[in-house]
Amino acid sequence: MIRRAQVAGTFYPRDEEALIKEIESSFTCHLGPGELPKNEKKDGLKPFFVVPHAGYMYSGPVASWSYLELSKFQQPQTVIIIGPNHHGIGPEIALPEKVETWETPFGSVEINHKLIDKIADIYPLVKRNDLAHQREHSIEVQLPFLQYIYNEPFKLIPIGLINQSYEVCLILGEILAKVCEKEDIVIIASSDLTHYETHEKAKEQDLQVLQAVEDMDTKKLYDIKLDLNVSMCGHGPIGVTIESAKRMGRSSGKILKYATSGDSSGIKNQVVGYGSVVFY
Repeated sequence: MIRRAQVAGTFYPRDEEALIKEIESSFTCHLGPGELPKNEKKDGLKPFFVVPHAGYMYSGPVASWSYLELSKFQQPQTVIIIGPNHHGIGPEIALPEKVETWETPFGSVEINHKLIDKIADIYPLVKRNDLAHQREHSIEVQLPFLQYIYNEPFKLIPIGLINQSYEVCLILGEILAKVCEKEDIVIIASSDLTHYETHEKAKEQDLQVLQAVEDMDTKKLYDIKLDLNVSMCGHGPIGVTIESAKRMGRSSGKILKYATSGDSSGIKNQVVGYGSVVFY
């Protein structure tokens, strides 16, 4: 069973050549890092990331900071992408059931069902459900960037969260660390930040959120989100990634880039915030 690309042609180009051009523009534009990934690779513990998930014309340049950094390390066998379930369809924590591959204009990405079985067997809130992923964009938009920076096929574990409670972050983070302790993986949290506030207000609150993320302090992240009523959509995926990272030898966070949709569009009265963070 194949999951077809759902947001190709809207969030990113459907045509392969146009998609390459859009991704490379994300790297080289004034909001991007200003360079394309190189073939030089280094060994060592692969970092984990927070990456935004809007249309490439808005969040692509910020996302490219994470993917440039990821491209400097040896390719992992499996990438776990944790994203919010915006549509509220399916179980509280959803993994694929019968779907074997996800497709993008760059080709197919195989699902790692072997690891999925291990994760699902530990925690009763985790369910296998393909419908939960069918319309969701937060994980899909990360795949073309990954396919662009990697020369060889990799496997995917997409995790969709409706339940983004602090307790779920702690438990799921511990489970992923336990199951993946000896696996060659990278974990990516897919999240946008403040939604539909002015550029100034979004930046003010988002930088406080990102400081907590850089400090790898999940409790502080949740407290700031609650106290400031920050309308970010993926605090759960970020929390799970932080908790997994801390248990798997990553102890240092770094904010790579912050911008809003207003920085791309010039319209700053109502923006969405985007941040890229790496955990070494």
